Amino acid sequence: MLQSLAGSSCVRLGEQHRSAWCFALLVLGYLLYLVFGAVVFSSVELPYEDLLRQELGKLKQRFLEEHACLSEQQLEQFLMRVLEASNYGVSVLSNASGNWNWDFTSSLFFASTVLSTTGYGHTVPLSDGGKAFCIIYSVIGIPFTLLFLTAVVQRIIVYVTRRPVLYFHIRWGFSKQVVAIIHAMVLGFITVSFFFLIPAAIFSVLEDDWNFLESFYFCFISLSTIGLGDYVPGEGYNQKFRELYKIGITCYLLMGLIAMLVVLETFCELHELKKFRKLFYVKKDKEEDQVHIMEHDQLSFSSISDQAASMKDDQKANEPFVNSQSPTSNDSSLNN
Repeated sequence: MLQSLAGSSCVRLGEQHRSAWCFALLVLGYLLYLVFGAVVFSSVELPYEDLLRQELGKLKQRFLEEHACLSEQQLEQFLMRVLEASNYGVSVLSNASGNWNWDFTSSLFFASTVLSTTGYGHTVPLSDGGKAFCIIYSVIGIPFTLLFLTAVVQRIIVYVTRRPVLYFHIRWGFSKQVVAIIHAMVLGFITVSFFFLIPAAIFSVLEDDWNFLESFYFCFISLSTIGLGDYVPGEGYNQKFRELYKIGITCYLLMGLIAMLVVLETFCELHELKKFRKLFYVKKDKEEDQVHIMEHDQLSFSSISDQAASMKDDQKANEPFVNSQSPTSNDSSLNN
């Protein structure tokens, strides 16, 4: 008896705090995922970093041996200055001296990466005025971009997602949930094909040093707004039609970002995902003041109606010319 009561109380307690337990598991799972990523990245990339450090050390030592007139301190000062300029997108190499980072098309590309929060980091403002303007431009432009993307996606998803699903549901009688799942999968496949696979093949042809995997990696890093900046198109030596190429990349990033948001919104509207998300949310309960307001409104309306009814009765009772006789008695009196 006691065991059954204890078990039922535990079950009741678990049901009452279900969202809290699910949220705790979500936080724990996210932390474990972070640790898992750190372990994998460290185990995969650390050997390559060690080999690169050893290679650079050998090259530096060989250079100093071949140029005895140059001290190690002078060489390091020169390299520090070169690396600092490289972080600002300026290279001392002869094959990169022809590309300007702040012509109109490059500036347009930079503005698009700032407003979309991609931020490759290969080109950054050099002057104090440019840095100050970048702050003001971003503070205004990023919310403006979010508003623009939200409005565009809201209109596109009506014609791309909701109407097709409703058409197959009403016209052909298919289950709405099944149609929504199939539609989301088809839309995701089309988006991956037209904004990842095909552009990756194009970038692997246009960029001399990129293979297909590196091109696909750039597409994913860009459209997911991660923007690591290790691969940036249009920065190669003697890039043909560089201005037009930069404008095309800017348009591709903008349209790809809209397509990604449409796909994400389509998946978020699935009934199964809505139920799954609700496991981690706090249930919305009516606040006490709202309940009090409703009760007060009900009491006030009922009291007003009661008062109105009583006032009508009093008026009828107090009217001096009200005849309490029935219509039949009135007719008989008139006949007489």
